[in-house]
Amino acid sequence: MTRPIETFSSQLEQRGAVRAKAAAHVSDFRNLRLRLYVVIAIADGFALLAAFLLADLLRFGVAQGYGLTTFMVMFPIYAAVGLNGDSWSLRSLRNPRHSAASAARALVFAIAVATVVFFTLKIGEDFSRLVFGLGSCLAVVLLAGGRMVLGRSFGQHYGWSFRREVLLVDGVEALPEGDEILVDVQKEKLQPTAGDPEMLDRLARILHGSERAIVACPADRRQAWARALAGANVDAEILTPELASVGALGLRRHAGVPTLLVGCGPLALRDRAVKRLFDMAVSAIALALLLPLLALVALAIRLESPGPVFFRQQRLGRGNRLFEILKFRSMRNDVSDHSGGRSATRDDDRVTRIGRFIRSTSIDELPQIINVLKGDMSIVGPRPHPLGCRAEDKLFWAIDERYFDRHAIKPGMTGLAQVRGFRGATHKLSDVTDRLHADLEYLDGWHLGRDIAIIGRTLGVLTHPNAF
Repeated sequence: MTRPIETFSSQLEQRGAVRAKAAAHVSDFRNLRLRLYVVIAIADGFALLAAFLLADLLRFGVAQGYGLTTFMVMFPIYAAVGLNGDSWSLRSLRNPRHSAASAARALVFAIAVATVVFFTLKIGEDFSRLVFGLGSCLAVVLLAGGRMVLGRSFGQHYGWSFRREVLLVDGVEALPEGDEILVDVQKEKLQPTAGDPEMLDRLARILHGSERAIVACPADRRQAWARALAGANVDAEILTPELASVGALGLRRHAGVPTLLVGCGPLALRDRAVKRLFDMAVSAIALALLLPLLALVALAIRLESPGPVFFRQQRLGRGNRLFEILKFRSMRNDVSDHSGGRSATRDDDRVTRIGRFIRSTSIDELPQIINVLKGDMSIVGPRPHPLGCRAEDKLFWAIDERYFDRHAIKPGMTGLAQVRGFRGATHKLSDVTDRLHADLEYLDGWHLGRDIAIIGRTLGVLTHPNAF
């Protein structure tokens, strides 16, 4: 039964001191994060300033003012790009590696913009190209390094807790995630009754200083909790585990009606642009450097056995669209397997002598540089599988229902699965699921630094026991 407003008001006065004392022990997480963002921004500024001043000294022996001028142009551009992205975000505070990567991406974009301003518009009298180029390289290193050091320092000092989150458990089993504060609403005698001011006050005191409240409750109490939390001034969420069965990613609206988000591209527009520019730059340079090798391999293939130099095969690409992958032909043309139903085995009699060498050294994959330049593939991504590939007589997509999730991004010449050693014939179901798990991990939280790291690790697995 709802208590009279007069009685409730008197009780509020009696509990005022208790409430004030409790509030004194609650950290103001919003102000804390704002202060930390300011510290990081200042540190970023010093890193850029130091980089360009050092470049000025290395170029001229004494400071000529080019470093300072370049910094004054670069830092506002970098700050604008960073603010528009997630260089200063909760995720950056919780993950120093993400912080360093996001700052580096913002700086690379700022460098591209400044390049257009400096050189396309021919503004050169107050700027030194060498100071700009050398300073930009130094800035990326100092900026990323500073972010890593600051991020770890902040995390250790504040226990990696930068946002107060509360998990309200009402009659169901639920475990807190990370640093969430677990509250048993039955022990606290909380009921989701919007018409009870005293209960709402107790709930407000529990949520004081929080920014997020998650409720785990039976389905028949969700609407009541939604009403009780509507005015709580926090991000309020209701756990709905049954939505996991349809793969729901979020909630949106269509014509005023809620809809479940069950699929989305893993890369934002800016990330897709960065990845595409990186692919084009790397593939163009690789094609120029490897052209003599490619010509020699093509000649050897033509001399050893009749047939085309390239092996072409239909495979699924981004968005489940078919494309034609290119490889150097490594088998006799009359027994080439265009469906992929029969995996190559050790001492396979279909493989030519040249084919055995180029397969064992991964040279047969190099024509896919052309696929990358065409836009069908990326340098790094999930490897595209032949349509007829099987394991234990099951097609790949029949082994795990998440198989097609890997096609949300362009397939790659190399990927996380390959550098972990998951390559070669697929005899067991685990041969497929191991690769799939690695591919899905790659899709989760893409950043350019990971692509560069995978390319570096690929150089160490070009020859592999399973490459035959």
